[in-house]
Amino acid sequence: MSDAKRMRTAARLYSVQALFQMEQLDVSADRVRAEFEDHRFGAVYEEGQMEEGDIDLFRKILDDAVNWQAKIDQMVHRALVARWPIDRIDPTLRALFRAAGAELLEGKAPPKVVIVEFVEIARAFFPEGKEAKFVNAILDHMAREAKPGAFAAR
Repeated sequence: MSDAKRMRTAARLYSVQALFQMEQLDVSADRVRAEFEDHRFGAVYEEGQMEEGDIDLFRKILDDAVNWQAKIDQMVHRALVARWPIDRIDPTLRALFRAAGAELLEGKAPPKVVIVEFVEIARAFFPEGKEAKFVNAILDHMAREAKPGAFAAR
C-alpha cells in the first residue's frame, strides 16, 4: 500500500473516531480536530506509533460531516430497512456513516473506494460481527443517492 493511500485510510479512521468523540463528549469539532492533529497523527506511544494521516482529508471529512449532518442522517434513515431512527444505531456506526456520508456528498474519491474503505474500518471496529455487511448495504444505498451517475450502466 502506498504512503498516500495509507495516509488517506488513516484520515478516514481518525474522522470516525473524532466524530464519535464529539458526540460522546459533546465537544466541538475544533477541539477534537486539534487533539487529533496534535496527539494522534504520527504520535509515538509505548504500544507503538500511530499512523500518519492525510490532514487535509481528515479536516474536510470532519467539517463536511458537521456541516451536512442533517442531510447525511436523512440519507442513513432512508437506507435503513427497518426505518430505525439514527439515534438507535450504535454510536460508532453512526460516526462511520456520517464520515462516509460526508465523503460521498462532498469528496473526490469514487463512491466504490469510499465504500470499501469504510467497510474495512467497520471490520476493524467489529471484527466478529455482521456490521461490515450492514455498513456495506447502507453505504451502497447512500452512494446511489449521493452520486447516482457513478452507478449508471456502462
